[in-house]
Amino acid sequence: MSEVLQIVLVSLAVLALLGVVLEDIIHINKAKITLFLGTFSWFLLYVFHSGTPEEAEAVAIGFEENVAEIASLWLFLVAAMTFVAYLNNKGMIENVIHLFLPSRVKERSLLFLTAIFCFIFSSLADNITATLVSVTLILSLNLSTKKTIRFATLVVFAVNSGGVSLITGDVTTLMIFLDGKVNILDLLMLSLPAFSAVMVLALLLSRGLNETVEIDIRHNEVRPVDLMIAGAFLCTIITTIVANVLFGIPPVLMFLLGMASMFLIARFFDSDEKEEQKILEYIRVIEFETLLFFLGILLLVGMLKEIEVLDAIVQMYEVLPPSIANFLMGVLSSAIDNVPLTAALLKAGIVMTEAEWLGLTYAVGVGGSLLVIGSAAGIVAMSKVDGLTFGSYARYSMVLLLVYSLGYIASIGLAQVVLGS
Repeated sequence: MSEVLQIVLVSLAVLALLGVVLEDIIHINKAKITLFLGTFSWFLLYVFHSGTPEEAEAVAIGFEENVAEIASLWLFLVAAMTFVAYLNNKGMIENVIHLFLPSRVKERSLLFLTAIFCFIFSSLADNITATLVSVTLILSLNLSTKKTIRFATLVVFAVNSGGVSLITGDVTTLMIFLDGKVNILDLLMLSLPAFSAVMVLALLLSRGLNETVEIDIRHNEVRPVDLMIAGAFLCTIITTIVANVLFGIPPVLMFLLGMASMFLIARFFDSDEKEEQKILEYIRVIEFETLLFFLGILLLVGMLKEIEVLDAIVQMYEVLPPSIANFLMGVLSSAIDNVPLTAALLKAGIVMTEAEWLGLTYAVGVGGSLLVIGSAAGIVAMSKVDGLTFGSYARYSMVLLLVYSLGYIASIGLAQVVLGS
């Protein structure tokens, strides 16, 4: 492969990264940029490789492997997001929130309740949905701008923390699991240090919150079929864990089975034929923009692996102990989207113990919370909350770095004790 082609391909990857970081400035959707540059880079790789039959075959095999990995991730996310889209549309998520909230509550208590809800809900739903639901609740309280920003900061950190211990909660956790670096049961260990870090942050942010808040409690009508579909979602999560541990069944298969069960439940237990037809429409209302962004990013990372430029990442792990390198990768994920960063680390062939991979899972999952642009949760919150800007969020960066560091130290410590490595 020519040096000129390598330079061009690396330049396209850098251009894509800049497009993600500067999305709010250039006003071009990051999904459009990454998808175009990701597909275009593989096109160039096919056309302008050295021309030998061996290299042509290697490019073809590399692309097929890349697409197979992306397809597994895509299908899993489609199934999980379809479940959540249905339950959210039927008001069941809102019902659960209002079920545990009193009509009058102190701001300090509400902050802790918000942290707990965000942590638990983001373990089951994708980060974008969890953030949207939580931010909507906060905005309905009509708090001052300063207090709203404080709540929103907690939401971003709690949502990202909740997703690290279950494959349903965070894409990077799912990616590390699908690559065989960690197993489902050991991932659950991360919930304890992650939750502890969230509670510490809530404690630090609760200073000065002494007023009482009035909450408008509403309950949406829930039909029996909606409860059955909610039960199917929970059963899907549980059986996914059990089936993987006992039989090694891929999570994507179990979630596709769960989604198919959801469709059949709506068909046979709902007498409204019009409603039955609408059940398939929920696939169309999920965040396809996010899925297309993942597609473009993973194509770019696959291309970088193919031209062997990911070795530079490995060099950090050759110079520093994995525990320190993983911590720095988490900090780096606050500036570089954690999906391409995680994909690059997985493609680079880094050798670590399972305890160290668990530490990396926490780092890249939570580290994006250090800056508001470092995670999907932060971007969503910034787009919905007036006054939440890069600067206003950055005021809490040192506090966030502190609790991130505490959570990371606790996660690797617990993993080493339990796994003995």
